[in-house]
Amino acid sequence: MKSASTYVLLVLVAAGASSVVHGRKASEAETPSRFAALDEVRLLANGLLNLGQSLREFVHKTRGQIKDIFQKINIFDHSFYQLSVLASEIREEEAELKRTTVMLQANNEEVKTLSLEISSKVDGMLEERRLLQSKVGGLEEQLSSLSQGLVTKQQLAQIGTIREVIHSQEQSISELLRAVREQSDQLNHQRLQIKSLEDKITANTLAQETVKRRPDSLTPEPPTLAPYEATDSRNNLPSDCSYLFSQGERASGVYALKPTDQSGPFMALCDMSKDGGVTVIQRRMDGSVNFDQTWEQYEDGFGDFQGEFWLGLKKMRALVAHGDSVLRIEVDDWKLGRRFVEYNLRLGGAEDNYVIHLERPIGDLPDAMSNQTGMMFSTKDRDNDSQQDASCAASYTGGWWFSACGDANLNGRYVHMRPKNRPDRRSEIQWRPNRRSSFSLRFTQISIRPSSSTSPSSSSSTSSSTTL
Repeated sequence: MKSASTYVLLVLVAAGASSVVHGRKASEAETPSRFAALDEVRLLANGLLNLGQSLREFVHKTRGQIKDIFQKINIFDHSFYQLSVLASEIREEEAELKRTTVMLQANNEEVKTLSLEISSKVDGMLEERRLLQSKVGGLEEQLSSLSQGLVTKQQLAQIGTIREVIHSQEQSISELLRAVREQSDQLNHQRLQIKSLEDKITANTLAQETVKRRPDSLTPEPPTLAPYEATDSRNNLPSDCSYLFSQGERASGVYALKPTDQSGPFMALCDMSKDGGVTVIQRRMDGSVNFDQTWEQYEDGFGDFQGEFWLGLKKMRALVAHGDSVLRIEVDDWKLGRRFVEYNLRLGGAEDNYVIHLERPIGDLPDAMSNQTGMMFSTKDRDNDSQQDASCAASYTGGWWFSACGDANLNGRYVHMRPKNRPDRRSEIQWRPNRRSSFSLRFTQISIRPSSSTSPSSSSSTSSSTTL
């Protein structure tokens, strides 16, 4: 652009100079024409003005592009700095845990050595006790043989001394056995501490690997769920997974469903437990899918049925449109294991932003969703929560039925180790029954079944899915 403008300027200047020379020659041979000279000057002036305007626009556009580049560089530097700080903290914690583990292992070796010494002493004392008992047996035989006669004072004194020695030896043995038990308890405690530290080191290693691979693994665009393909030989598709279970199907896997005549058919994961079948809406297990997605993606669904996925609000609405339904939530935290809670569910349509109504929770997982009943679904590009000055989905990631930021959010950021600072903890997958307690989760599954079907057992585990 700049070279073209310079070229135009040179052409105009050359044209102007040629016109001036030609004018001078004409003035010598003919009568001068002032009006013609003025037209040429105006033409040259207009050309220069157009050139100046083009240069100004070029400079303005270039400044804007440079500004955008600097903004992107600042954002990248900030993100890289945050990742560096997090990686440094993880490395420091790992080094400290390794030092503590080495110290505990050294203590464990000392305790083992002491335990072996005590065991050797106990064995010696048991042998002495056996010898003393044999001597007592011999004396008793002598006593029985002399029962008809008189026992001398010397023999009585000898018997009393032996009895005192035996009693003293029994007390010593009892004390040593008590010390052995204490040492054994201490060894078990040391083993538990070492195992706990090894688990923490493993978790730190996983978290550090997550930090390193996060920019590559969590791509903005999630995988697309397997679409419906008209390969089913049956004329009528089942309405949901519980209907398949009632017809004798017992294999968990991906099936084609058509809940209503108005809804189109789609593929869904069916979890066929021993007491009933449920249609799985959401599953988190390893952080392989980025759940910080737009409204459109949460409506249509995303992910992979073999791993993490969100079935979609449209399909969820179709599944509950036929009547009363039950929403089942299963979670697995890092300490207490697998638990569940069930709610009576009613879900609005797209015109109501999929408002959710939950009632009568039952299960061994404390209720954390009652304060979110009556709330509309929110995503980072469509804010429907109750906060006037903030967007929970934009601040804490993931689409959910937010009431207040920081409440239960099973579509938050997946982490392999609980963050230290509160803002990061509030943006992770969590279940928060009240202000004093919250659960950081490593596995979640949300499923739906009609309220008329049999309730799945709380002890039944999630079946592995296989594509049929």
